[in-house]
Amino acid sequence: MRQTGLSAAAVAVAAAAILANGARTTPRAQARDGSDVDVLPVHGSLYLIAGAGANIAASVGKDGVLVVDSGAAAMTGKVLAAIRGLQSELAKREPAPQVGWGAETRGTLQQSLNPFAPPKPIRYVINTSADLDHVGGNETLVKAGKTFTGGNVAGDIADAGQGAAVIAYENVLTRVSAPTGEKAALPTDGWPTDTFFQASMKLSHFFNGDGIQIIHIPSAHSDGDSIVYFRHSDVIAAGDIFDMTHYPVIDVGRGGSINGIVDGLNTVLDLVIPEFRMEGGTMVVPGHGRLSDGGDVAYYRDMVTIIRDRIQDGIKKGMTLEQVKAAKPTADYDPRWSTKEYSADQFIEAAYKSLVPKKPAPAKTATPPKKK
Repeated sequence: MRQTGLSAAAVAVAAAAILANGARTTPRAQARDGSDVDVLPVHGSLYLIAGAGANIAASVGKDGVLVVDSGAAAMTGKVLAAIRGLQSELAKREPAPQVGWGAETRGTLQQSLNPFAPPKPIRYVINTSADLDHVGGNETLVKAGKTFTGGNVAGDIADAGQGAAVIAYENVLTRVSAPTGEKAALPTDGWPTDTFFQASMKLSHFFNGDGIQIIHIPSAHSDGDSIVYFRHSDVIAAGDIFDMTHYPVIDVGRGGSINGIVDGLNTVLDLVIPEFRMEGGTMVVPGHGRLSDGGDVAYYRDMVTIIRDRIQDGIKKGMTLEQVKAAKPTADYDPRWSTKEYSADQFIEAAYKSLVPKKPAPAKTATPPKKK
């Protein structure tokens, strides 16, 4: 069974990235302000911010900051401090402007090129689901950021500077805004400002050198899941369809299913290009747990698929949920993946409910017209 620590290839990649970026030479470098969150360089402009609830993937560079998920609300101050630390380090590493003969190197323009000037702001927040440990920090990060816009602005141009933009699949907005009349999960400032409903969405421009694609994963952890692919940095933020701390959580009440989890993991593997024999190469940031590569995703996919097939076989034989649990279809994986937070029984129950054929709704009989 695969070890829970970083694979040898992932450690080598992380160490090389740390040295290249001038950060601390430890695989779990603490956040630059010494807070409880951890910061790990991944590939290119991408960093993993761990310990804030859900994992956060942060692209930090000359174009500003883009984060995938914002963590839990209680941890947002520490997340923001970690991001500012990364911004400051980037500003210090940029070469000082050269003073030449032209007027363009003097006066106010020269001052604007000062590498110690305030770093560029948070510009985008992408949410992979509507879970509060993924979206709880939206409001704070939005207010700390800024949206830059172009010539297609409608209304007051002053609105162009309003906070960072939040991007998500449309069902995430439905969940956090609670249009059914229930209390909204988030304040309005934390709601997605840009949503999509098709299979995927591409950012309209390169950001910190990356082409960025947001891919919807239907009916997986929930009905609003997405993964985010950074093409140049070669990093995938997988959200909660891939969790290195326990079995995948299937929120059946919100449209989740084990088949959707398997399909989503296969989508990730279709994008992954290993460096050598499924090790290294494309790095994958899970919803929770350590940084991973394609080998980790493949092992996880195989585990979920095997358990899915065992539960499906029990359903075909007419077994009840309790009978399936008694058969222990997860027994050989429980030492690694069953936890107090999410046990094997919880996983089996969610998987079973998502696999049982739905009973068709009773047909409505037409009411005969009343005789006059």
